[in-house]
Amino acid sequence: MSDNGCGFPAPGLHSFLFAPLATVGGFEFNKVMLLALVTTVLVIAFFYAAFGKAKVVPGKLQMIGEAGYDFVRRGIVYETLGKREGEKFVPLMVSLFFFVWIMNVWSVIPLAQFPVSSIIAYPAVLAAIVYVTWVVLTFKKHGFTGGVKNLTGFDKSLGAVLPLVVVIEFFSNLIVRPFTHAVRLFANMFAGHLLLVMFTVASWYLLNSYMIPAAGVSFIMTIVMILFELFVQAIQAYVFVLLACSYVQGALAEHH
Repeated sequence: MSDNGCGFPAPGLHSFLFAPLATVGGFEFNKVMLLALVTTVLVIAFFYAAFGKAKVVPGKLQMIGEAGYDFVRRGIVYETLGKREGEKFVPLMVSLFFFVWIMNVWSVIPLAQFPVSSIIAYPAVLAAIVYVTWVVLTFKKHGFTGGVKNLTGFDKSLGAVLPLVVVIEFFSNLIVRPFTHAVRLFANMFAGHLLLVMFTVASWYLLNSYMIPAAGVSFIMTIVMILFELFVQAIQAYVFVLLACSYVQGALAEHH
């Protein structure tokens, strides 16, 4: 019997905790870390296999790689930054997109069945990479004084409300923006995984009771949730990179 008294093993925060697979020098290596490591290896291996010996007439793997690369380059980077400014950021944005996407996809892969990005540390690190890139570009483009004006929205024409605007823009840009960038990805994957686990567990629980018809409904909902999660996983990768590009665009834009 579970703690809730009805025997139903309800999912909760414990669904996001994993025992260490190994401990080396006090450092615990668990399932989520393994999935993150495998994600890194898969992304690097795929693009190396696709473009390591690129041909004029591409094979199937190169065609798939080019399609994915071109989707991010033309559909996100060029659309946001333009071709001239955006080209130098394409490798970073392509890496972010596929890394986030594969981390999300683990949620519906048998045996893995867990989205890495539902652990806040991983989106936070990726958001930090974007944040540092954005801040460095801002000061590199505008210099120290211009960079501060860019980040704080400093504009003398605002008159008496200028101090208020500066404070709001400072906190919005340097604190709220990176926080929401990470949390948006984390929260969507966290909630999606929780719902998926709930319907999956409910299907098995009801199947072993007298409520077999309800188990059928729960199983259908599980399939629906898996399909919906596949859509959300791709969308979240797209949104994460789109926001990253918009931040870079803001750093490169001339301050008025």
